[in-house]
Amino acid sequence: MSYLPRQAVLAALTANALRPVPGLRIGFPSFIAGWIFGELAPQVLALSAVDSAAQLRPSRRSTPQTRLGLGLAAVTTAGLAHLIRQSQQVKDRVEEALVEGLGVDYVEQLDAVPAPADLATPWRRLVNPFNFTNPAVKVDRNIAYAEFGRRSMLDIYRPADVISLADAPVLLQVHGGGWRIGAKHRQAIPLMQHMAQRGWVCVAITYRLAPRDPFPAHVIDVKRAIAWVKEHIADYGGNPDYVVITGGSAGGHLSSLAAVTPDVKEWQPGFEDADTSVQAAIPHYGIYDFAGSTGLRNAIRMRDGFLGPKVLMKRWKDDPEAFEAASPILRIDGDEPDFFVIHGTGDTLVDVGQARMFVEKLRRVSKKSVVYAELPGAQHAFDTFPSIRSAHVVRAIERYLGWHWNTWRAGLPVDHEVEVSPPVTTEGAGTSEG
Repeated sequence: MSYLPRQAVLAALTANALRPVPGLRIGFPSFIAGWIFGELAPQVLALSAVDSAAQLRPSRRSTPQTRLGLGLAAVTTAGLAHLIRQSQQVKDRVEEALVEGLGVDYVEQLDAVPAPADLATPWRRLVNPFNFTNPAVKVDRNIAYAEFGRRSMLDIYRPADVISLADAPVLLQVHGGGWRIGAKHRQAIPLMQHMAQRGWVCVAITYRLAPRDPFPAHVIDVKRAIAWVKEHIADYGGNPDYVVITGGSAGGHLSSLAAVTPDVKEWQPGFEDADTSVQAAIPHYGIYDFAGSTGLRNAIRMRDGFLGPKVLMKRWKDDPEAFEAASPILRIDGDEPDFFVIHGTGDTLVDVGQARMFVEKLRRVSKKSVVYAELPGAQHAFDTFPSIRSAHVVRAIERYLGWHWNTWRAGLPVDHEVEVSPPVTTEGAGTSEG
């Protein structure tokens, strides 16, 4: 492909990342391209610059095709620069969210106040964002927590240089994938490696999937995994009394639903008496309204076009109670754990309005703290691999978890009241490896 077509493709991909087409079906290819391209904007900008520099020799730049290509490159550069600025804005946005939700003095509960270097963009790490190896983290893989084969396995991430780990805080990760696909080793790796390197025990699970196993098999498995963690995690150095749950997309739905339904016995068949409560939940770009109760067009279309026929395997009009039961926003009753909700304004698969309404109800009903970070321009799945945006979010989660763990450990009340504003509306046996 010659220079002009290359730059035309980059310009089109940049335009899509800036203004992706919304929707579940028509917009899905747009989401895939916009998500990857948007998070890799610095790398794409560098490659485009090198490509354009090679065209500046007198023998090449005099041709009409090259001049047109250079013009497209200039437009693409402006668009990519805007994407990078949006990603950099996340650093301030997440800190503002923590202060808003926890109070300006939350840093006093951290082990150390973050230095500017701790908050800077890790450019060296972003040179190769698809290198997920981390010798500082040990992973015990494919440990069975139930009897459903590979769909009921978990991996445990621990610091590799700690000989005797004990009573470490635990973070449970639930993968996304539309309740139909997904794997425990393909999502939230930057977060789990980051927290494991800092002394946490992180657990990533698989669970049964539709259509073979319709909902509520998914949340039953998540609860079964929580019960397994509380029974066995001490053997891996974790504290069974302190478990925080997180996940993105379908994992955001399942983690939040499990967090707000700790005593639903019908979702604990065979382990009804097990404790499946968690201390906090950190859902990313989750789906909070299966029933369309918010009235959002995106939620209703998702209910009728996807959730009903492909996840619950039933129609809304035939069994509305099943959709309502699966909606975290309808299960809020004042007995929730602490929440840190994260969503992007550029999410074309799940309307950011779902997160805003979920947070608004949590803040109105819940007795616990609620933090909400709305990320400018962020697409669905923004945190899958290291990027500017995901690095700032991971570090914000680290600060949140540091506050929460230290507050819990000190026996201080984590349900203290903080003056908050409404949500922002602008934009088997395991194997080990090092």
